[in-house]
Amino acid sequence: MRIMAQMSMVMNLDKCIGCHTCSVTCKQVWTNREGMEYVWFNNVETRPGLGYPKTYEDQEKWKGGWERKRNGKLKLKAGGRAKKLLNIFHNPDMPGIRDYYEPWTYDYDMLLNAPANSQHVPVARPKSLLTGEDMQISWSANWDDDLGGSQEIAAKDPILAKMNEEVQLEYEKTFMFYLPRICEHCLNPSCVASCPSGAMYKRVEDGIVLVDQDQCRGWRMCVSGCPYKKVYFNHKSGKAEKCTMCFPRIEVGLPTVCSETCVGRLRYLGIVLYDADRVTEAASVEDEHELLHAQRAAFLDPFDPEIVDEAERQGIPHDWIIAAQKSPVWQLISRYEVALPLHPEYRTLPMVWYVPPLTPIVDEVSKTTSDPEDFKILFTALSKMRTPLEYLAELFTAGDTKPVEKSLRRLAAMRSYMRDINLGRDGDEEIASAVGMTGEDMEDMYRLMAIADYDERYVIPTAHAETARELDQIALQAGCSLEDSVGMTGPGIGADGAGLGMNAGQMMAVSAKQRETDPTTPSTPGRVNLFGWSPKKGTGGLFPPSGSDGH
Repeated sequence: MRIMAQMSMVMNLDKCIGCHTCSVTCKQVWTNREGMEYVWFNNVETRPGLGYPKTYEDQEKWKGGWERKRNGKLKLKAGGRAKKLLNIFHNPDMPGIRDYYEPWTYDYDMLLNAPANSQHVPVARPKSLLTGEDMQISWSANWDDDLGGSQEIAAKDPILAKMNEEVQLEYEKTFMFYLPRICEHCLNPSCVASCPSGAMYKRVEDGIVLVDQDQCRGWRMCVSGCPYKKVYFNHKSGKAEKCTMCFPRIEVGLPTVCSETCVGRLRYLGIVLYDADRVTEAASVEDEHELLHAQRAAFLDPFDPEIVDEAERQGIPHDWIIAAQKSPVWQLISRYEVALPLHPEYRTLPMVWYVPPLTPIVDEVSKTTSDPEDFKILFTALSKMRTPLEYLAELFTAGDTKPVEKSLRRLAAMRSYMRDINLGRDGDEEIASAVGMTGEDMEDMYRLMAIADYDERYVIPTAHAETARELDQIALQAGCSLEDSVGMTGPGIGADGAGLGMNAGQMMAVSAKQRETDPTTPSTPGRVNLFGWSPKKGTGGLFPPSGSDGH
């Protein structure tokens, strides 16, 4: 067992009002500069809809994430090292600017400086921020917000295409909900494995996935490798950039900007302990419907005395273990089992989870019964919600409706149970037991999801600089998540074996001084340096050192 900590997030979709405050504040903090005009680390999508970029969920087109081979191992859907080298100067699986949108501004100077006696009304024409030329605006990051143009746009939603039954999009029968999205900071990140220069990496101490700007060469394989399309290319700097989960704030115990400014208070942040040795097994299960259970099984109970002792023995700080015990993320994912991952079928093991929307089901039920909050009636009505269970299942459980229904049943049961409490009656244990919970669980879940304080929603331990070296050695010796047995050839994750061309001992043999003084040596142990080749030196600097002495 190799215990590691992962900073994670859960979003309660019942609370999202689609105000885009999270997107705007994230934009102002992280991407408000030249070269990043079209970039939204955080965006809020209306579902059903095309998403951002357009149809990013169509992996037959974009080839993001992983796929399972016949022998049970994983491979990148976009292909391995050979295919990437062949396509390194032309990536056919990468979205173009039209799949995002061409950013623009307006010629405000025309309005401000127009002569007072002008015969014509001045017009601020849209100007492209890329070319500076006049342009016709035809798409943006939230062009289909609130089902705008639903008959033409929402009908092309890739999720709707997967559903067996026809979904009605007429005004009186339609449905919608908001889906905020950031980088998933996956346990098995395909963007990291896709990076030829090893610039993408997963931090060992908290699992946050970042880009080393010094090492990024702008190959953009990470853009196509990410199935959620949350890695972007800065056309000004020529580097890849992505959501950092506001790690400078996280390190000092503060929540992310999107969480801090969320109007609906729908986000939860916390630490999850997991067994890194089980990540390979969890990501490689044959049945896609078992991916959710397999990922939950990789998470560890922070209250188990044996887990606590082993975690401390392996160098996990004591206050981090306490934070894992108080983590709202672990409670919503593993204790109450109401949170679900986004597209587990991509096999990246995402760590931003969602509580599915219950929708205004009580108002609908009240049309046919005198007691619309009776738990038995609510359970029966779940199958008749405006938002089809099948649609939610395609988003969160690879098409399996049972976990979605279980989550919604528990949310409906909590509503009925707490109604009795709020009316001064005793809680009905029959309601709790009907969904496999206790009355105490119901009250605890209600407090967390409805009235939790700031410190209960964001349980973030501060960084421990004194353990950084030990954690780095753990990464070099054993990798961050995946084992080499899955065939992951990306250099950024830190796994040893033939996939990187060297073992852990050889990786550690490359000294910092050698990396600084020798430009042909990979900048970080285990990285393949595509710029290390030259006609004179040959392949001497292309691959990591092969000898145990680092030469």
